[in-house]
Amino acid sequence: MNRPSELILYTTLGCTLCEKAKLEAWPLLKQYGLQLREVDIADNDDLFERFRLTIPVVGLGNPGDVCAWPFSQAQLDAWLSQRLS
Repeated sequence: MNRPSELILYTTLGCTLCEKAKLEAWPLLKQYGLQLREVDIADNDDLFERFRLTIPVVGLGNPGDVCAWPFSQAQLDAWLSQRLS
């Protein structure tokens, strides 16, 4: 399996918690060699149904394996480490 190159932030317009999640994730991007990509759940019926009550959520491409808010930078670091180390 190829190593993921993106940390996906599942979000939607006006999500203030999503801005807080970005602040937690941002310092970890360089450490793990990731780019942040925001995906608006309103553009996808499946993602909207899955995450509408739980955003912000971050993942590496598998919507079934995500780190959901609330998370600290340390918690996100541990989650990423388990999947990328």
